[in-house]
Amino acid sequence: MSTKYTCIRCLHALRTSSRPTAPLWRPISIRLSSTTSTPKSHQATPAAAKRQISTFQETTPEYDFDYPGKAASLKRRADGKSDVSRLIIGQNDLFHPLSESPIPAMRQRAAFMKAHAYCPHPEHNRTRIALSEEDPERRKPTNGGVPPAHVRFECPHCGVPSFCSEEHWADDYEEHMKICDTLREINEDDHDLRSGRYFEEYDFPDRYLEEAAVNFTNWDTLLFTRGFEAIDQERSLRHTTRLLTYPYTIGSILHEYSPYGLRNRMTPEGLRSFTALRYTLHPPKPGDGPAMKQIKPIPPPVRIFVVGARAESSLPRNVWEQLAYLYRDVTFHVIMIGPESMTNRDDEFPLPDRTMRNPFGAVIEDQFSREMKISTYVDYFHTLHEARHFTPYDPYFDCFVLFHPGLGHPASSHEWEKTVPQLLETKCPVIVTGYTEFDMQRDIDWMQKQVGKEMDILLEPGQNEFRSLKWDMNDLDPQDISAGNWGVWAFRGKRYEAQTRG
Repeated sequence: MSTKYTCIRCLHALRTSSRPTAPLWRPISIRLSSTTSTPKSHQATPAAAKRQISTFQETTPEYDFDYPGKAASLKRRADGKSDVSRLIIGQNDLFHPLSESPIPAMRQRAAFMKAHAYCPHPEHNRTRIALSEEDPERRKPTNGGVPPAHVRFECPHCGVPSFCSEEHWADDYEEHMKICDTLREINEDDHDLRSGRYFEEYDFPDRYLEEAAVNFTNWDTLLFTRGFEAIDQERSLRHTTRLLTYPYTIGSILHEYSPYGLRNRMTPEGLRSFTALRYTLHPPKPGDGPAMKQIKPIPPPVRIFVVGARAESSLPRNVWEQLAYLYRDVTFHVIMIGPESMTNRDDEFPLPDRTMRNPFGAVIEDQFSREMKISTYVDYFHTLHEARHFTPYDPYFDCFVLFHPGLGHPASSHEWEKTVPQLLETKCPVIVTGYTEFDMQRDIDWMQKQVGKEMDILLEPGQNEFRSLKWDMNDLDPQDISAGNWGVWAFRGKRYEAQTRG
């Protein structure tokens, strides 16, 4: 490699030197919102269409679960091995600088980063407000420095455009090495997803033995007790957890064998709320049979409201089925709600017309499983709530989930101002996840500022036991590294109990 500022000997020493130990994440989570236009067929109402729709998912393709490698992974030879003719790159050739990748999508990603991401070197002036003490932007001067410059130089170790020049890369090498190994891991994982190989780790099992207890200690024990095939490689495990983190984050909190208890972050109010749901999720055996006298009434399904749904609404349905397989004799109705819940899915599910029987044009999927139904509403929750579309709510059967909602993000908090008070009115538990500790704490601070004492904390904020093990990179800022559902907490509207005297 020819270098302009760094001599060959120094460059070799930098590559082979021991790297400082550093955390694999940075608690900054600078989610710059990119305004996206919702397809005309997916616009909710004329009033809602005028509102800005902010997306806080990554701009990188891994947040779109319909990645190019997915189609190839569904095809294999009769002997169960990958079709070599479909392979783009081999497993021993996954590392490529993004701009020199054999995959066009990765080269386009590099071009996007070079056009939008800024150099993190402290000589440049700030391009935004520093949001925390750990934010790398705080190292930059407000003014008086070098004008901001886009990233142009790709680090030879991680292959990601990181600095505007090799001179700044070499000068800030020690700081960059805190995340360099993680960036290389992201680079190789994303190339693997598009390599064209058959993904055996995506062959999820069906219902396992009813007598087998599920162990929620960690990912390894959960996958083993659920009957998954052994996953020997860490990369395959990262790909698997990237999908399963959504259903298992919910299941790990609601299950009777949950790792969260009074000794591990759950509050007494949380135990009361989740015990009500567990009473429904773990019923005694009904003793029904084929005879007329053995017919038993079937309870209604447990409703899981995913409010502000985005990429999770496009997950393969066999992924969501894994939630139902954690329980027996229970049916689920997963309800995806949000103006972006059907984005880029027009070819898969064209939105039906709004009729008297379907006033909100819901897309209903009820043929893929006997134990689960999924309904998708391309609308805001407060619109459906004001129409009393889902009432009444029952704490024994209903639960709300907000995946990376961005409650406290300046670009999206206004979209939650009407929804949050209505969530509190239901008195049902609300599970919330965050990309990083900073992202999660920002949401909590916003909630406490908005509703004050009208909220009960059910699960103290902390790291999610079943977070995604795959790291993601923000293309608008390569220094911003996060993991899907990294943190989790839960709240509920405060209950006031009347007491009689006398």
